[in-house]
Amino acid sequence: MTLIMACGSGWRLIKPAGLTAEQTRPVLTTVVYYVFLPALILDVLWSVEIGVGSLEYTLIGIFGTLLILFIVWLVVKLFKFNNPQAGAIMLASAFPNVTYLGLPVLEQTFGSWARSVAIQLDLFAIAPLLFTLGVMIARHYGEDEKDKRAIIFFLNTPPFWAAFIAIILNLNHISAPIWLDGVLKQLSSAVVPIMLFSLGLALSWNALRWKNVPYIIPVIIIKLMIMPLIIIEMVRYMTMDDLHKAATVLDMAMPSMVLGIVFCDQYKLDSSLYAMAVTVTTLCSMLTLPFVYNLL
Repeated sequence: MTLIMACGSGWRLIKPAGLTAEQTRPVLTTVVYYVFLPALILDVLWSVEIGVGSLEYTLIGIFGTLLILFIVWLVVKLFKFNNPQAGAIMLASAFPNVTYLGLPVLEQTFGSWARSVAIQLDLFAIAPLLFTLGVMIARHYGEDEKDKRAIIFFLNTPPFWAAFIAIILNLNHISAPIWLDGVLKQLSSAVVPIMLFSLGLALSWNALRWKNVPYIIPVIIIKLMIMPLIIIEMVRYMTMDDLHKAATVLDMAMPSMVLGIVFCDQYKLDSSLYAMAVTVTTLCSMLTLPFVYNLL
């Protein structure tokens, strides 16, 4: 997985055919977002057991993220960070990369069944919070663009509609035709390598700045150390088995999500600080994730 990410980073340096990382990554992520990821969601949620476990993923994702937001808000108030930096820090600390990195890590660590953990955490908890509370935070600390579409944007996206259709088919016990099941599995198999390659493209070495180090340290501590400990304590009270608890903790322990930089750009937060947070926490996660897994 690291080598695949390194290929993406190498593309940023070499620029094959004159294509920069900024030109290449939006194309790859758009194809994944509109084609491959919906196919994966449909394939997984169509057959997964939906019940109490799904509610528990939702509770863990929502309350874990809210608690982290409260902690980072206290840090922001204590150190009196400026608004552009404060907003970027809150987004980087609270919202983990549960899909683009979490899904590949969980699948390689636990097996294909763990894909449903990442997808349900994202669709039922993290994404709805990001497109509501996350947007509100970005507006509060940035410049309000008076764009109301972001709040309901999540409800009109291919992943959401794929999940909605899959859950309806699942609850009505409608089986997938053999030909469609084959197509979905072929499309799904492309998600992990493209996600990892795109994540490598997103790692910007130019974003590393010494002046941002005081802001990055709280992000690393809160995102990669405090968050897993909070989720470990939360899953103790859940009814799911130990393997699903471990997968949930590991997914919530992921580094900062790449998508947050879009909100930083749109609402004039410190985009370079957020880009540095993504790069640094992703690199640090190569040490912290194995530690969390060993702890589990």
